[in-house]
Amino acid sequence: MTKEEAKHKIEVLSQQLRDHNYSYYVLSESKISDYDFDMLLEELQKLEEQFPEFAFEDSPTKRVGGTIAKNFETVKHKYRMLSLGNSYSKEDIEDFETRIKKLVENELEYICELKYDGVAIGITYKNGKLVQAVTRGDGVQGDDVTENVKTIRSIPLQLKGNDYPEEFEIRGEIFFPKNVFEGLNKDREDAGEDLYANARNTASGTLKMQDSGAVAQRRLDCYLYFVLGENLPFKTHYQSIEKAGGWGFKVPTEKDNYVKKCKTIDEIFEFINYWDTERNNLNFEIDGIVIKVNNYARQEEIGFTAKSPKWAIAYKFKAEKVSTKLLEITYQVGRTGAITPVANLAPVLLAGTTVKRASLHNADQIEKIDVRVNDTVFVEKGGEIIPKIVGVEAGQRDIFSEPTQYISTCPECQTELIRKEGDAKHYCPNEWGCAPQIKGKMQHFISRKAMNIDGLGEETIDLLFEQNLVENIADLYALTFDQLFELESFKEKKSQNIIDGLISSKQIPFERVLYGVGIRYVGETVAKKLARQFKTIDHIINASFEELIAADEIGDKIAESIIHFFSIESNVELINKLKEHELQFQLSEDQIANATTKLEGLIFVVSGVFSKFSRDELKASIEQNGGKVSSSISKKTSYIVAGENMGPSKLAKAEKLEVAIINEDQFLEMVG
Repeated sequence: MTKEEAKHKIEVLSQQLRDHNYSYYVLSESKISDYDFDMLLEELQKLEEQFPEFAFEDSPTKRVGGTIAKNFETVKHKYRMLSLGNSYSKEDIEDFETRIKKLVENELEYICELKYDGVAIGITYKNGKLVQAVTRGDGVQGDDVTENVKTIRSIPLQLKGNDYPEEFEIRGEIFFPKNVFEGLNKDREDAGEDLYANARNTASGTLKMQDSGAVAQRRLDCYLYFVLGENLPFKTHYQSIEKAGGWGFKVPTEKDNYVKKCKTIDEIFEFINYWDTERNNLNFEIDGIVIKVNNYARQEEIGFTAKSPKWAIAYKFKAEKVSTKLLEITYQVGRTGAITPVANLAPVLLAGTTVKRASLHNADQIEKIDVRVNDTVFVEKGGEIIPKIVGVEAGQRDIFSEPTQYISTCPECQTELIRKEGDAKHYCPNEWGCAPQIKGKMQHFISRKAMNIDGLGEETIDLLFEQNLVENIADLYALTFDQLFELESFKEKKSQNIIDGLISSKQIPFERVLYGVGIRYVGETVAKKLARQFKTIDHIINASFEELIAADEIGDKIAESIIHFFSIESNVELINKLKEHELQFQLSEDQIANATTKLEGLIFVVSGVFSKFSRDELKASIEQNGGKVSSSISKKTSYIVAGENMGPSKLAKAEKLEVAIINEDQFLEMVG
C-alpha cells in the first residue's frame, strides 16, 4: 500500500467509525454489528501504527484511552459554574414566576428539562475540536479531566457540520447508565469485591481514575444541554440545544420528551408529574426537573444572584423516606466550635446509599421532634446531601423512654458550652484548646479556596497534630523536611512536596490569606471587600466598629465578629507569626496601583453584550475602581452600562426611574 493509499484509507475509516459512533451512542441506532465495528477499528489501528503521520488527533482509536495521569490540574472556569435554587412544590414554582415577573414585563416562555443525577462537566471546543473538559469543582475552578472525558463515546471529539462558533463551552452531566452500573456491580460481586453503593459517586470517582483506558472500560455516558460563549448566534436556550444536537452532541429532545416548552405553571407541572412516575423507566437517574426562562434577552433582564441564576430553578422530586432505629446520639465539634448532634442509626438503604448517620441540626430540632435513643425514626435526604431525621414513630416507643437531654459541656474538651441569643447552635468557646477546632481551623486554612497547599490534606493535618508537630496554622510554616520524612508512610517526594507547597503558598494574595485565617462570618466575598477597603491586615485589626460597618457590605454582625477575633491576644500573636513567615497581609503593589476610587459611591447595573469587555471583566473593572455592581435596577442605581441586546424591560425601567444609561466607551472615559 502506497502512502497516498494509506492516507486515503485512514480518512475513510476514521469517518466511517465517527458516523457509527454517533449513530449508536447519540441516536441509539445500530447500523453495523459490534464485531464489524471492532474489525474496522482494528484495521484503522494497524494503519495508524504503520503510517502514524496520517493519524488524526481526534482519531476514533483514541476512544480506548491509554493515557496515565498522575494528578489532575486545577483549572479556573472561564464562566463560573453556578448552582440552582431548589423547589419542592407547585407553590414554590408559582413564587419563582412571581419573582421574575416583577423584573420583566414581557410574556415568558419556559423550558423544562430533566435534572440528571450525574457529575457536572464543562467541555470547551475550538474550531470544532474538543480541547478541554473540566469538572465543577467549587464552581470557580475544577479539575482538568480531558483525557478521561475523551473516552466517553457520546461526546464528540470533532463536531459535525461547519456552522459552530470558533470557540465555545458546552455543559452537561456525565453518568452511569443503570444497566452499565448494575453490570459493574455484578462483576464485583462475582469477584468477591465490595459493591458500589451509588452510581453518581462512582461516576465521579471514575472521572478521577489515573488510567484513561480503565475509564473507557467503564462506559460512562453524557447528556449536554447548556452552551456558553461570546456573541453566540441564538436568541433562546431551546435554539442552542437544537443546534448543539446538529453538531453531534447528545442533547435532550422533544422527541424523547426530555425537554418541553411551556407557557404556564400547569404545563410545567404536566411535565413534572409525568416524569415523577416515568423516571423509574429511564436507563439513567434523574432527581427532578429544571425550569428555565427560554429567551436569552429575558434571562439577561432577570439576572443572577451571587450563587445562582434568577431565571432558573430546580424542582426536586419528593425524597424517598425510610424508617430505622436510632441507636445513639453523638455530638460533633466544628472548626468554629459549633456543636452538631448526630443520629447514629441501624444501617438502612436510602436512595441507593446505605445510611448509618443523620444530622439532627441543633437542640431545638431535637426538642421539636422529640427524638430519643431507641426510637424508630423516619429518615430522608430531601434536597440535602446529608440525610436528616424528619419524624418519629412515637407509637413504637418504649414506655420508659425519657426525653433527650442536650449536652452542656464540650464532648472533646469538657468546656461548658455557650449559646448566644439568636444563635441556632451551642458553641464550645475553647477555640485554641479544643482539638477538633484546632484541626478544623488548619483544614480550613489549607483548603482550595484559601491557601490551597499542595500535599496537605485532612488526614495529614490529623497526623501532624497527633504527633505534636503543629498546634496552629503558623506552626505549619515551621515544619522541616526531616520532621516530615520521619513520619510513617512519608517518603522523600511526599515530604518535599509539602515543604514546596508551603513555600509557594506565601505568594497567595491577601484576601485569600484573610479568608484562610478563619474569622467567623468572613467568607470569600467579605474577605475581598475587607482587603480592598482596608489594604492591610493592620488597618483591619485597628479599625473601629464604625469604620468596619462603613465598608461595603460589612454589617454589624461581621464587624462585631472581626473586633472580637482581634481582641483575643493569641489571635493577634498568630497573625504576627504568619507575618514572620512572610505571608501576604496587604494588597500587592499592582493591586494598589490599579485600584482607584473613581467610582466610589456609585452603583452600576451591567446589561447586554459588549465588544471591548466580557461581562465579568466589566464588573471587575467597576469593583477595581471602587464601584459596586448590582443585578437589578432601583432608585439607588447610578448608571446602567448597556451593550447590544439590552432587555427592553430593563430599558423601560431605567427610563422610568431616570437612571443614566452609558455605553462601554463612556464607561472607559469614566475610569480612564
